Amino acid sequence: MKSDKILIAEDDTANRENLMEMLANCGYEVEAFADGEQALDAFIRDKHEIIITDLKMPRMGGLELLERAKEVSPDCVAIVVTGHGTIDSAVQAMKLGAFDYITKPLTEDVLRPAVERAIAYARIQDENVLSKSNLREKCDFGKLIGYSDVMLRLFETIEKVSATDSTVLICGESGTGKELVARAIHFNSPRKNQNLVSVNCGAIPEDLLESELFGHEKGAFTGAIRNRIGRFELAQSGTIFLDEIGDMCPALQVKLLRVIQEKQFERIGGVKTIDADVRIITATNQNLEAAVADKTFREDLFYRINVIPIDIPPLRERKNDIPILANHFLARYNQLNNKSVKSITPEAIDLFMRYSWPGNVRELQNLMEMIVVIKETGEAGVNDLPRKMHTVSENPEKQASQGAEISLPEEGVDFYEIVSNFEKELLLNALRKTGGVKKSAATLLKLNRTTLVEKLRRFNILMPA
Repeated sequence: MKSDKILIAEDDTANRENLMEMLANCGYEVEAFADGEQALDAFIRDKHEIIITDLKMPRMGGLELLERAKEVSPDCVAIVVTGHGTIDSAVQAMKLGAFDYITKPLTEDVLRPAVERAIAYARIQDENVLSKSNLREKCDFGKLIGYSDVMLRLFETIEKVSATDSTVLICGESGTGKELVARAIHFNSPRKNQNLVSVNCGAIPEDLLESELFGHEKGAFTGAIRNRIGRFELAQSGTIFLDEIGDMCPALQVKLLRVIQEKQFERIGGVKTIDADVRIITATNQNLEAAVADKTFREDLFYRINVIPIDIPPLRERKNDIPILANHFLARYNQLNNKSVKSITPEAIDLFMRYSWPGNVRELQNLMEMIVVIKETGEAGVNDLPRKMHTVSENPEKQASQGAEISLPEEGVDFYEIVSNFEKELLLNALRKTGGVKKSAATLLKLNRTTLVEKLRRFNILMPA
């Protein structure tokens, strides 16, 4: 894809120049026009990654511009800018295929994430699902999708780790994509043309797991009627992925430790020593350091597998990726099921952003499959979501009093920074909902207007008087 080029259609000179300045400061290449007709001509000449358009303009308004641009390039990504009281028009724009809408007055805190999400989605449309630095040119991370800062750091780590033979421990909650990370590492490594063999240590009975891993000789135990090749032999010259390694019994942990140390093993009942030219990648949703302290996991094995730790963030810590993932799964399941659920309403996306996603990406994926199969056509709205997601917004005051679910990393957090960021986000949300009217925003937050103004000044949130 070309560099990030943004097309602006805005008839108000001050707003247009403000948009151009903010986007230029963010590093984007910008072209701006005073009406939709001029903007459409520019788009036809040089298809831009993103269109940002006001709704009401002379000669050609934003809705017509959006519709005509979609005729020229069905995959074009557009953000609609609305004034206070024009939300119905914004919803109409979403039905025409707009990616997002934002309300005036615009601030960089509002504009920047909206544009970043739009560009991320444009890159999905262009089959570039890695990062702003086009990491896909160097390696393919398959089904891993994300543009949040934590995911970009994860991609960078995968790229570095893939070139080595080091043992990797992938940690993350259930549903975050640990196996996808393991696959990305293998298929970008020098071993990519050899086997990747996966073993779920928690799904195989304890008395069978040793045979699964190392194989057995005929007659080694009751029922061993023939020789069996184990997963380590199948992975020879390739990679073995040991998922849920925290569930492995202590006796088998000892044998695995020897394989890692000596690079050798024997089949059960066998006398021949087999060399293990295998890269080992492990994964767990448990806290293995706590398991070591409880003596349920061997300390020496932990340090052997924890050469390069990779932590996958839960979905609630990478919420900017939620709309992108949702649209990705929507397109995927439309194609698989021959359905035509074309879009997700802004109200539904809002609930997605508020929800905590205990099942992480897998839960979002399953939800989008359900919506496509049941809905079949049209657009997915709030009424198509399960009841548990509706309760997210039914009593926000009660939720606020109970506190949001926050994941505390082992190294701890900066309490004051988190509280400050949360306070700033509350202020920005109130301003967005009230179209930038400070008095209304203060009422929404149950603050005095002077208190609100002082907080805006403290956070350097510049708004019209």
